[in-house]
Amino acid sequence: MSATIRTFILTFSTLCGSSVGSGILRTPTNVSLTSYNMDLVLRWSPPKGAVSSNLVYTVEYNTTVIPYTVGCVNISDCVCELSNLTRPIVEYGKYTGRVRAQLGSESSAWVESNHITPDKDTIVGSPGVTLLSNGATIEVSIKDPEFKVSALRNIYISATYNVSYWKDGQKEKAQHISDIQQNRVVLIDLDPETRYCVQVQINTESNPHPSKLSEVVCESTTTDEAPWMAAVLTFVLMAVAVALLVVGVVYRESISHLFCPKDALPQHFKEYLLTPPDPTIYQAMRNSHPPEEIYHQISVITDHRTVEEGGPLEVARTSCSKQADVSVGGVEDMISIDTEKQ
Repeated sequence: MSATIRTFILTFSTLCGSSVGSGILRTPTNVSLTSYNMDLVLRWSPPKGAVSSNLVYTVEYNTTVIPYTVGCVNISDCVCELSNLTRPIVEYGKYTGRVRAQLGSESSAWVESNHITPDKDTIVGSPGVTLLSNGATIEVSIKDPEFKVSALRNIYISATYNVSYWKDGQKEKAQHISDIQQNRVVLIDLDPETRYCVQVQINTESNPHPSKLSEVVCESTTTDEAPWMAAVLTFVLMAVAVALLVVGVVYRESISHLFCPKDALPQHFKEYLLTPPDPTIYQAMRNSHPPEEIYHQISVITDHRTVEEGGPLEVARTSCSKQADVSVGGVEDMISIDTEKQ
């Protein structure tokens, strides 16, 4: 074998990460196990001098009670997320990861990472913040970051919030409210029609590191009359509702009689309604004929007598006789009416 070929082989072996003559790959570097929002991720750098695109890695992890378990196999990326595996991550467990490089049939030695206890070492992400302006006050709503395992309040029961707020452009004069346990806080005594900015951070009890700061969110206040008017309107509506309820309870019988009067039917109506109808009566009424009408003819006879013109003034007697013949059932009656006029 010529010297040139021997030199080429040695150079290629070095670039692939193998120890000269050893047949063993160099190990990965900068192996680190980290946790963000209760996940578990192992990261590393390729072996020194490794340039081959065929280089792959295998990752394992363990706890104090569970031996090493395979995490990722034959991956080309230098990262393995262990929290996505079938075995769930325990927030109070102590974890260690390790990784080795592989090139064909050759494998490097294992390189272990640091130890991590997720609840104490995880990096808590920034909370979400929304603002609602109400007159000269601003309501701050805080949302905890989502954890890969469980929830923030289940792991950090005594977690609190630090709220900082300032007028827009005057962060050096920021005011702070610490150890807030509720996820809603109202900023009072603000200047009306002024823009304020807010930033929030989470403090945990078991984790020595506070969370990342939230994004800076700004909102403008309005006039201070709106909250007062809203409070008065709400009070009036509640007072009216309570008054109507009291009146309804006290005078419920009178109101019931007013809208639902109890009118009594006459006794004979009740008896008639309670007595079942006789079907023979309706049948007889249907088959009966109307009664024959009986009527009689009436005749009126009138006789006038007057005083002659030009004669002596005498008392004249005028008789008007009216006769009416009325015949009812074969009986005749005579009716005479005499009228005397002078």
